[in-house]
Amino acid sequence: MMDVFRRAAKGWAAKLLIGLLAMSFGVWGIADVFRGYHTGALATVGGEEVSAQEFTQAFNNALQNISSQTGQALSPEDARKFGIDRTVLSNLVQSAAIDDQARTLKLGVPDALIAAETAANPNFAGADGKFNPAEFKRLLEQNGMNEQMYLAAERRKRLSSAIIDAVKGDFTAPKGLVDALHRHRNEQRDARYFVVKTAASEIAAPNDSEIQKQYGDNPQSYTAPEYRTMAIIEADPATLAKKQVLTEDELKAGYEKHKGDYFTPEKRTVLQLTFPTEAEAKTAKDRLAKGEDFLAIAKERGVSEADATFADKTKGDFFDPAVADAAFALAEGSVSDPIKGAFAVTLLKIVKVSPEKQESLEEVKPKLSERLQLEKAMEEIQSIYNSVEDARAAQAKFEEVASRAGLTFQLIGPVDQAGRAKDGKEIVMPHGPELLKAAFASDVGVENDALSIEEGYVWYEVREVIPSAVKPLDTVKDQVTADIVAAKVRALSIDKARKLVDRLALGATLDNLAMEAGVAVQTAAGLKRNETSADFDAEAVNAVFNVAENGFAYALDGDGKGAKVIQSQAVLLPPFDDKSADAKAIADEIKGGVAGDVLASYLGALQKQVGVSINEALWRQISGTQTQ
Repeated sequence: MMDVFRRAAKGWAAKLLIGLLAMSFGVWGIADVFRGYHTGALATVGGEEVSAQEFTQAFNNALQNISSQTGQALSPEDARKFGIDRTVLSNLVQSAAIDDQARTLKLGVPDALIAAETAANPNFAGADGKFNPAEFKRLLEQNGMNEQMYLAAERRKRLSSAIIDAVKGDFTAPKGLVDALHRHRNEQRDARYFVVKTAASEIAAPNDSEIQKQYGDNPQSYTAPEYRTMAIIEADPATLAKKQVLTEDELKAGYEKHKGDYFTPEKRTVLQLTFPTEAEAKTAKDRLAKGEDFLAIAKERGVSEADATFADKTKGDFFDPAVADAAFALAEGSVSDPIKGAFAVTLLKIVKVSPEKQESLEEVKPKLSERLQLEKAMEEIQSIYNSVEDARAAQAKFEEVASRAGLTFQLIGPVDQAGRAKDGKEIVMPHGPELLKAAFASDVGVENDALSIEEGYVWYEVREVIPSAVKPLDTVKDQVTADIVAAKVRALSIDKARKLVDRLALGATLDNLAMEAGVAVQTAAGLKRNETSADFDAEAVNAVFNVAENGFAYALDGDGKGAKVIQSQAVLLPPFDDKSADAKAIADEIKGGVAGDVLASYLGALQKQVGVSINEALWRQISGTQTQ
């Protein structure tokens, strides 16, 4: 998730837009997480002020936007770790600088213009499609705004947009630059290459001094993670359901309750054709009566078999009631008379009729039993929860709590935060990710609240914490040795390939060197800069494009046990069409980048010009961090 936030924070235009939205709509129904900080100027920008209230609203709005876009809830604490609070403050400062500039330039927006645009906004229209003052007022009140606040926010947004649009201008990317970028991205190359391999037997075995140095220089590679042992009790409806006993009366009552769920309505497969007039439909009906094929007539009218066929439809699936009534009144195989529907005249042919079916109690007993058992378990969950909480309040031991409630006690661990045991094997546990996150945020002796997961509960307590520590050398000596050998093999592979490329530069041929190495020359065709394959990874592709046509290069293989010796060939430059969709997309990308750079420069200069002052004490109080 950090990458998402970092990427989002880099675009100046995106920052400004979020800032403007935060100011314009930050008061629309967002909960306040900074209770108590609603007064005073957090920042002074020229003649404008950014209040703590504005920051709070904008910050909460940013959290909501990020959560809705990523599908993951983001806490205020996590947001601060990602620097989102500083980004929001920066956005507000930039917007305040623009507001100050608008005031200095004496720019204005007439209320009449905003009123006219508001009246034309479909969001404020009534059922008749016209502006509805009552609906407008209701929406404003629903979002904590009044007309004055709305007008002020809209005016501010328009003035800011006017300045931003003027700064960004209407830049047109030079054709030569678009052509160069197009060719750079779409250039293709072929490559001839062979692989020179290195065996572990070609290098000297690591001595004790090398092993000790590798171990001492790379402690992070030989450090065991923190492990924890947890005691858990789980109340899971699905598990409890298996223990539920149902009487015949309960089964009968359950069947009556859910009877509708085991009913399948009548379905029909129908061929349908529509006609503009009843006369045309009657002519078609006469042709069908003489034995012509329904789908053949449909094809004549430009209707495919798929479009004419309505397979396994219920009566409710037909939009036109007249057509639905006719479709379910006809016998299988029959053709209707012309039907005057709501939109056209229709002919129907009934291809298949699947009668309605009500499954009996005996037919549904297995699946009904599972359903009723789960319902019964769900009803029991709350009483189990209360029983467990009462036992915990009475200071009963975890094992005793489980026994009293009739639940299974489990002791899990030692386990690391990734859910693996000391031998590296994954440990199976209920609701692993949620349980591990909670357990590693707790500690020994802490009484934790139950985790509420999937309508059930998991109680847990941390029994033991084994801190992260560097493993003793004698336990990881084989790993240290293997790491040294792998590094030496990589180095020798690179050295072999480099020397072979040097010989190629002096006049040797790729074929002769491959013959010396006892390997075959291979070919890779149509390579592109940003595309990789199983044979050509990113390092090999970069090597091909980093030399001129017919030039030589080398690239280490992904496993480090060999290296490719490569000759770059056959540069294919695609034709450039400045009217193509690709060219237009590149031009737009350049335009956006230039506009963003210009805007960033302008905003930086503007803030220097008007002056920015941050209330450090208030900022620390709100965010717990220093401004950057």
